[in-house]
Amino acid sequence: MDEVKLLGTWPSPYSYRVIWALKLKGIPYEYIEQDLSNKSPLLLQSNPVHKKIPVLIHGENPIAESVIILQYIEEKWPQNPLLPSDPYEKAVARFWVKFADENCPSIGKVFRFSGEEQEKGLKECLEMLETIEEHAPGLGEKKFFGGDKIGMVDLAFGPLAHWMGVIEGVTGVKIMEAGKFPRLETWIKNFKEDPVIKENLPEFQDTLAFMKRRRESLLASK
Repeated sequence: MDEVKLLGTWPSPYSYRVIWALKLKGIPYEYIEQDLSNKSPLLLQSNPVHKKIPVLIHGENPIAESVIILQYIEEKWPQNPLLPSDPYEKAVARFWVKFADENCPSIGKVFRFSGEEQEKGLKECLEMLETIEEHAPGLGEKKFFGGDKIGMVDLAFGPLAHWMGVIEGVTGVKIMEAGKFPRLETWIKNFKEDPVIKENLPEFQDTLAFMKRRRESLLASK
């Protein structure tokens, strides 16, 4: 099998989307930590358009953007599928993966900004959580979004499970009030208790300390 490499950074939820997928499918890979303040020639060569992580390199072929990478992994290694086989169910899952990718960054607005911009980000974040709670199929009825096993939708929403709590700790802004999103709360608990996820999450306190420094730097630069 061609060698698999993953370029990422340890605090990034987007890196972990890919790590989880590779682990769930049992794909051996080499992880190469990146310094985004001094981007490596390999990263710049592998993702010359956005110059961002994560990047999966399979053989000589680089693939960028976490959701695109998840789709590539699913098609390249069909064992332990992350998407349903039924065409309609697969389409529904892809809809929610897209929804997650488009809306999860609203959490970042709570982190990066203060004042009115932060309030706007919080409003967007709460609207996203309300939509998931009310409309995501299977949530509350099954262990995970797609059933009893973790699938691509769970990986796409993975940033909510760990990093949302970190951002609450850094900013002092409560995003997810206890009891307000019971189905989502249950999913977060189930997701973080899965052995593959539990063994492949950054330490909360380490992430908190890093994100505090990062937020201070961001706010100081404005």
